[in-house]
Amino acid sequence: MRLGVVPYLNVAPIVHGLLTDASVELVRDVPSHLLDRLLAGEIQAATLPSIDYARAPEPLEIVPGIAIASRGPVRSVRLIHPAPVEQIRRVALDESSHTSAALLRILLRERLGRDPEYVTRPPELPAMLEEADAALLIGDPALFAGDDRPSLDLGREWTDLSGAPMVWAFWAAPPGALSGADVARLQASLGTGLEALPAIAASYNSPAAMELTRPTAGPPRAQLVAAFESYLRDNVLYRLGEDEIRGLLEYYRRAHGLGLIERVPELRFHGDS
Repeated sequence: MRLGVVPYLNVAPIVHGLLTDASVELVRDVPSHLLDRLLAGEIQAATLPSIDYARAPEPLEIVPGIAIASRGPVRSVRLIHPAPVEQIRRVALDESSHTSAALLRILLRERLGRDPEYVTRPPELPAMLEEADAALLIGDPALFAGDDRPSLDLGREWTDLSGAPMVWAFWAAPPGALSGADVARLQASLGTGLEALPAIAASYNSPAAMELTRPTAGPPRAQLVAAFESYLRDNVLYRLGEDEIRGLLEYYRRAHGLGLIERVPELRFHGDS
């Protein structure tokens, strides 16, 4: 089973129980690439960005119960804005992002009553801010940016606006691509991961995280590990329950209202008759 997953800390509990499964290959790629790889048949399922589920040309099936979600601050989706938000005229969007980019358009239209100009760029903060008033970062680049300039946490902004959780991604696959046993393995993997958060935090490394462990760059490793575990435990929700589904549908409704998706999709779950 080949599975496409994002290369960020937030996916680690979801895939933790699969790491020793010889029948599973994890294909790591940024969120904005996963739908194309899924449609090309390169992978059987993916931790698919929520907006791309709605943009898929044919209906996909969701694995029940599992999401990358948040209710309130998420810390890993941030709009960094050195000037006041009300003065933003141009925004550089992280090219890795689809769901967060669409959410930012929703939030800024609501807050400003207008649309800034948007450009898509690699997630390199200094370069982004050289040509824009604000920069959207997601995943590890946002979580480990260590930037003390003002920023909006999009998870907090969404929950303040909607009163609901934000669902960033979930397992999705074409109909028939996953068996019932495959789905059970994915669900069991998350259960294993949630029981292993201290170990996941202690062993985690990424280019952004490793940059912070340099002696002159920031806090000692032990402090970072504590921050990693806090993020996984306190900021990310891994369930896809009734509240999360309500938030997901509200997100789709608002995205459709701005013309970001053609329709509010029907949510189809694996095992539905």
